[in-house]
Amino acid sequence: MLPTPEQRQICEAARQFAQERLKPFAAEWDKQHRFPREALQEMAELGFFGMLVPEAWGGCDTGYQAYAMALEEIAAGDGACSTIMSVHNSVGCVPILTYGTEQQKRDVLTPLASGAMLGAFALTEPQAGSDASDLKTRARREGDHYVLNGCKQFITSGQNAGVVIVFAVTDPAAGKRGISAFIVPTDTPGYSVARVEEKLGQHASDTCQILFTDMKIPLSNRLADMSTEIAVARQMVRYAAALRDSGQSALVEASQAKLFASEMAERVCSKALQTLGGYGYLSDFPLERIYRDVRVCQIYEGTSDIQRMVISRNL
Repeated sequence: MLPTPEQRQICEAARQFAQERLKPFAAEWDKQHRFPREALQEMAELGFFGMLVPEAWGGCDTGYQAYAMALEEIAAGDGACSTIMSVHNSVGCVPILTYGTEQQKRDVLTPLASGAMLGAFALTEPQAGSDASDLKTRARREGDHYVLNGCKQFITSGQNAGVVIVFAVTDPAAGKRGISAFIVPTDTPGYSVARVEEKLGQHASDTCQILFTDMKIPLSNRLADMSTEIAVARQMVRYAAALRDSGQSALVEASQAKLFASEMAERVCSKALQTLGGYGYLSDFPLERIYRDVRVCQIYEGTSDIQRMVISRNL
């Protein structure tokens, strides 16, 4: 797809900035292991830290193509700055935009998108790279907050970020479904940088080992698991629909969407009822009715067992 005039303009602005404000200083920053705070602030003022965030939340919403083009130009000026920019936008802002509550978007996403605060992402651990099933970091609920303990490894901007999205196990018995994401301000007591790694390259971008020691996080800082499951189900359904619109077979995709969405509906309603406690159980409120209504979704129009048979036969 050919870039639009607006996308080309954004790309040219990124190219000019990178060549004038990044490239001449990149070698010096690298040699001194200097975090390029001033240059990053200029990038924020140009809108490069909120490219995937709508204007309502402080971003400029240029879209992914313009973002990718701008990122390439920034990388040509300095690889460390492009890494910081990429982490901040892609796995800092977007998870909160996609799964955050309105309050989380107001309090955290808006300063991230404007560049007033830098974002980071903490999944990897010393014993677990991208394998989320082996996470050791734990989040234990105590009243109106969670207590996080654990260690994260190779965290970009771990020393300079204002907020980090941290993945921790909240229900060990549930496997991957027992993992939750938390919005963690780095000034929270119990957050510490254990080590800034010495790397082969990108010395201007800090890569850190992070420790969480009895770190208390309010319930409101948890990215809603239920919202995540609903978003996944919605995308699966729309993908199957798009395949049919284009005249392609969508048998497996439709079965996967039906299986996941119908079972997700019961899980989400059950969690929502648990969250509301006794009020969720009463007929005074609609949740108990919705909970009863969604149970049949795993039975009619092809049971979950049939969907699994269809999927397995086509693997």
